[in-house]
Amino acid sequence: MNPPNHLLSWIIFWPLIGMGIILLIPGRAKLFIKQIAFLFTIPSLLLGVKMLMDYDPAGGMQFTANVPWIDNFNIFYYVGVDGLSVPMVFLTVMLCPICILASWGINDRAKGYFALFLLLEVGMLGVFCALDFFLFYVFWELMLLPMYFLIGIWGGPRKEYAAIKFFLYTLFGSVFLLIAMIVFYIYTGSFDLVALREKIGASELANALRLKWWLFLGMYVAFAIKIPAFPFHTWLPDAHVEAPTAISVILAGILLKMGTYGLLRISYPLMPAEAVDFALFIAIIALINIVYGALCAMAQSDLKKLVAYSSISHMGFVMLGMAAMTPEGMNGAVLQMFNHGTITAMLFLLVGVIYDRAHHRDIDGFGGLAKNVPMYAGITCVAFFASLGLPGLSGFIGEALVFLGSFPVYLWITVLATSGIVITAAYTLWTYQRIFLGPLNQKYADLPDCTLREKFTLIPLACFVVVLGIFPKLIIDFFNPTMQQLVKMLDVIKKG
Repeated sequence: MNPPNHLLSWIIFWPLIGMGIILLIPGRAKLFIKQIAFLFTIPSLLLGVKMLMDYDPAGGMQFTANVPWIDNFNIFYYVGVDGLSVPMVFLTVMLCPICILASWGINDRAKGYFALFLLLEVGMLGVFCALDFFLFYVFWELMLLPMYFLIGIWGGPRKEYAAIKFFLYTLFGSVFLLIAMIVFYIYTGSFDLVALREKIGASELANALRLKWWLFLGMYVAFAIKIPAFPFHTWLPDAHVEAPTAISVILAGILLKMGTYGLLRISYPLMPAEAVDFALFIAIIALINIVYGALCAMAQSDLKKLVAYSSISHMGFVMLGMAAMTPEGMNGAVLQMFNHGTITAMLFLLVGVIYDRAHHRDIDGFGGLAKNVPMYAGITCVAFFASLGLPGLSGFIGEALVFLGSFPVYLWITVLATSGIVITAAYTLWTYQRIFLGPLNQKYADLPDCTLREKFTLIPLACFVVVLGIFPKLIIDFFNPTMQQLVKMLDVIKKG
């Protein structure tokens, strides 16, 4: 057995060290607390870059550490990454320092806020690296606690309602995940996500078709809540509207990806036959997400709520690509997961910038702002056009691959789903026109443009949006071999 590689452990747990230090600092030293929080997200980012540089796309699971944790029950501290998890880990370590900077204005109970934020980062990174089902579940639940308090304490006027709704929805889904994990263990005696498929095939569970069908459905509900897929989406707009800006960025940029990641990491590989059976159902839900989410976004007058509903619509494209189970569809789904993380992060940061100045998010309350805040208007233009899928920006290629992959499989669903692009373009351009074009609203004649700190959070994301729009191969190469293997496995089931 190879010695454990601790690279991922350092990436995961550096923020936890920062959290411990923050807890030792007096609460009145707010600036020092913020600086410590920022500094302790940087090592994970640097190690994440090293992970990208050292990762071999053809090498399968890498940087693995597999050491006993609770021997009596075959529970291991088992972490590793493949092409599916590498982009998600990098997205997480990239967004967290940006979110710390975006939280610089938090002064009320800053010690608790930044300590919980670092704990949240540990949970998110753990989910993407865990290869033991029990460990995965621990990290999955670990995220709930800090997110609940970050919304419930530092959120808007209806923060308690939004936090409890988020908590109950996610906990409800976690119950199904827990049941599935226990059933797998009872039949196989293992939590090893890499070896579990073979162990299931060699156990009595392989012939328990009805039970497997219910297990897949239960795990789908658990992950669909996180996506969020219709009809489990109602927690998202409330959580986004009430959450602080940085937490909205994390919600849209990282947490929504965990639902689709869970389906691709656990549900599809462990129960490919059931995944094939459920594919049409997932495609129909994806279509509802795309069209319904876009129509809801168009009806919003609150800018943050509009972005929240647009996230529901865009996650529908990810689900459609997954449901197609073709190489193009699968690659498009994972690419869309990464690109949506950067684009939506920009959008929520931009909403936070305007809210900090105007103290409202009413789209019709602005007008003509492009003359006064050209930098802000320019970056918003990039984010809006990337969101609507303009060729040359990162949002385009992910959606294009999804449609290429799903068209031969679900002709009419794909045709109907393209209406989502038209609706997205309509509400995006209409929103931009109402905020930035036309006569200037004199109430905001002295509105200041982006500060240096705000530029530092927005420009790196804008660079990703442009560069990956022109050279998507830079990131596709990471996950293409992993997705090809998954597609081959599903093809065997479909043809068998």
